[in-house]
Amino acid sequence: MADVEVLKADVKKLSARATTLKMNLHDLSEELPINWQSIPDIARQAFEAYRDLEAKRAELKQAEQG
Repeated sequence: MADVEVLKADVKKLSARATTLKMNLHDLSEELPINWQSIPDIARQAFEAYRDLEAKRAELKQAEQG
């Protein structure tokens, strides 16, 4: 059960990170065309954060079921 608790904590951290990056991407879009050059970097970071979050959620679901 300890593994499930660790996974839940990881999901919480990744979710917070993903939300922060989502807001960064949103803020950037509102400021366009200022800082348009940072679109690929911020979008990549948000993509990776949500990819990692989805993978960790799947891992947690499997741990809870097994």
